[in-house]
Amino acid sequence: MSPGNSALGELARTVRGHPSAVLLFGQLLVILAYPFLDTSTGGRAVLGVVQMVLVLAAVAAVRLTPALSWVALLLGLPAMVFAVLEAVEPNVGWIVLTSAIIHVPFYFYVSYAMIRYLFHDDRVTHDELFATGAAFTVVAWAFAYVYAAVQVLWPGSFVGANGDEQEWFSLLFLSFTNLTSVGLSDVVPVHGHARSFVMVEQVAGVLYVALVIARLVGLTVVRATTRADD
Repeated sequence: MSPGNSALGELARTVRGHPSAVLLFGQLLVILAYPFLDTSTGGRAVLGVVQMVLVLAAVAAVRLTPALSWVALLLGLPAMVFAVLEAVEPNVGWIVLTSAIIHVPFYFYVSYAMIRYLFHDDRVTHDELFATGAAFTVVAWAFAYVYAAVQVLWPGSFVGANGDEQEWFSLLFLSFTNLTSVGLSDVVPVHGHARSFVMVEQVAGVLYVALVIARLVGLTVVRATTRADD
């Protein structure tokens, strides 16, 4: 076997062994690349498809039951199609709304899958540690699409420095600032429906952090107790 093939094989094994790490760093890479590619239709389409491929790959790797895997595929494949359509026609209301209706349950399902992956045994692997961050970013993406749907249904729900109609990246920024509870966003929800969903995300962010910390502390205590008994 040539050195090149050996290196590729090792890379493939690393990716298969750490799907959550691939998802987390892929999500972060999309965030960093978005300002460079958002100015072109092709760039937005590439970002959308790459994002969905990353999530689908991660879901396939966390050993879900066949039935639940089919749920991910049934939601993920049309989500990829609408990611491209939304990139081509970002200002067409029905496309944005349909895309959000598909993406929201898909991303929430993926976050459920990642959390289930975290809790499936009493051992914390390196990939499960990466899964804590990956699930967090996936929830942020889900709420960004919720806000996109809210903006279509109730125009003017969000205001910011660039006017009343917020682009998707601004809504993603709003989602991350609310989920992390830092409150640094210059995008503000002004309608009642928008504020309701923002408050739900704030609660979800606090509960997620508490859930993960409780899980890790509990496993640490169990491990220490087991070692003491031995």
